[in-house]
Amino acid sequence: MTTAPNDPATAPHGRPPVVDLATWQAARDELLVREKAHTREGDALAAARRRLPMVELDGTVEVVGPDGPVPFLDLFQGRDELVVYQHMWYDGAPHQGQCEGCTTTAWHLKDAVYLNARGVSFAIVTTGRWDEVASYVEFMGYTQPWYSVRDVDMPVGMGHLTCFLRDGDRVFLTYSTTGRGNERVNGSMALLDMTPYGRGEAWEDNPEGRPAGGSSCWSWRSDADGNATWGPTSRPVPQWTRPGATPVETLGRRGHHH
Repeated sequence: MTTAPNDPATAPHGRPPVVDLATWQAARDELLVREKAHTREGDALAAARRRLPMVELDGTVEVVGPDGPVPFLDLFQGRDELVVYQHMWYDGAPHQGQCEGCTTTAWHLKDAVYLNARGVSFAIVTTGRWDEVASYVEFMGYTQPWYSVRDVDMPVGMGHLTCFLRDGDRVFLTYSTTGRGNERVNGSMALLDMTPYGRGEAWEDNPEGRPAGGSSCWSWRSDADGNATWGPTSRPVPQWTRPGATPVETLGRRGHHH
């Protein structure tokens, strides 16, 4: 179901040129060669990741969850492997004042059933006081286990994805990543990368005439109408689906910037 190609000179401005199916397929096949090489390099990186050394940690250190203090070992839920997302926290801030990047990452990790099926548990930890954390988790509708590590000296900082291995009662740190390394759990980013307009971020290499991008991660925050903004009426994007997420007067913390 294709139509005859238009004269590229008359193609809509800022959109890809219109060609016939055979020409498109040839261009697609050429890109596929590069995509396959990218996939193979990703496999090689994963193989190297599995060969990293590890560091032993104290698995008896206590973290605080819905049932009170528990040893870090409990986060494994009896499994041998554990992935933890370390969520940033701003004490005393309202829900809309919490980190939009961490909110985005946690939102894409709402179900760990496929991890569990492979013997891997998942949990989110943060430095917030448990009463504040519990309220936030309920508001957001998160279903994965959260814990406060307020008084715990974590081996890597907040905003990281970190992997642990258990051997009986012994716990080991095996891998950690942050920044764009966290994108691997964000399926929305991966899908946007497939689209002709991309993520809509200013740093992207786009053809001339495409819609101008915003600042990095502009889509993490919006106002009630869906407009990207870090203004006083903004929230992390998923919050607009929550009950009671009405426009606000302040983010509840000073010095906030993206």
